[in-house]
Amino acid sequence: MYSKKRKVLTGVSYTVAKREIFFFDDWRKDIQNKLERKFPGYEVGITSFSKDEKNAIVVTYSDKSRGTYYSYDVEKNELNELAKISPWLNEDHMAEMKPITYTSRDGLTIPGYLTLPVGSGGKNLPFVVHPHGGPWARDSWGYNSEVQFLANRGYAIFQMNFRGSTGYGRKFWESSFKQWGKTMQDDITDGVNWLIDQGIADPDRIAIYGASYGGYATLAGLAFTPDLYTCGVDYVGVSSLFTFMESMPPYWELYRDMMYEMIGHPENDKELLAASSPLLHVENIKVPLFIAQGANDPRVKKAESDQIVEALKTRGIDVPYMVKDNEGHGFYNEENQFDFYREMEKFLEKHLIKS
Repeated sequence: MYSKKRKVLTGVSYTVAKREIFFFDDWRKDIQNKLERKFPGYEVGITSFSKDEKNAIVVTYSDKSRGTYYSYDVEKNELNELAKISPWLNEDHMAEMKPITYTSRDGLTIPGYLTLPVGSGGKNLPFVVHPHGGPWARDSWGYNSEVQFLANRGYAIFQMNFRGSTGYGRKFWESSFKQWGKTMQDDITDGVNWLIDQGIADPDRIAIYGASYGGYATLAGLAFTPDLYTCGVDYVGVSSLFTFMESMPPYWELYRDMMYEMIGHPENDKELLAASSPLLHVENIKVPLFIAQGANDPRVKKAESDQIVEALKTRGIDVPYMVKDNEGHGFYNEENQFDFYREMEKFLEKHLIKS
């Protein structure tokens, strides 16, 4: 946060469970405190000040709201609503995203978020386990349209910031190096078992769904813990670490040595990559799997999905496969997004609700 008038850095923001701000400037801290008192339960940010810093544009958001913009008179401490980002959303119909923590089998504290359907009672629920992509990224508290969609359909959603997730320090990040399918996956598994032990999740109705690295984690979950999940949804996920490393796009070339250090070297770490590649353990997968892939994906090539689909179909596993010819790494055309979520909804209902 930077004040043009004062020409100083007034504060920095960071995220643990929710966004936190550390202020260097009492003037800016006082403004923030006044605003937060007006909006309990919401995150409050200032997007800009007028040149004389007497007026500002304020935005508020939460796990149930995409946000509202206000004009703010700093001296009078008065707000005037400008616009809601999505006025058609009723916050009373949205589910709460709760920050949680649990302990991994080797003693790490793993942060995450738990979203339960409105009015569910919070026990013995059908679950969608939703690991994030990256994997060197993170989930954060706030409005998530996918999460709200799934909660609206009656599913509880579990998001976890497994080791390697960003925002928790260098040691936590580096602990993920060469741990695809290993301790990183254990963190997901340990979280699911924690949900079962707490009585929140119905152990017979747990799906795993993710995109990119989350898609890999879906395949790894089905291959390496085959009795834990009822079904899975893999969206542009990696199936073999060998073919993934071989097919890096040209713009990743400068990143190649880092990938070797962070994931593994195709020659020097053959056993490691083989042990962590779901395609090479496809015989363990025994539950239904829905796969979605963009034909022009430069990061996770279509061949990644083709090869796991072919391998599973030869074993008689139900594998609905959606390929969109006009998409890359994820679906961005609205008609394709609608198709994907409709099919995922049908798939989850078939295997988690009607099974």
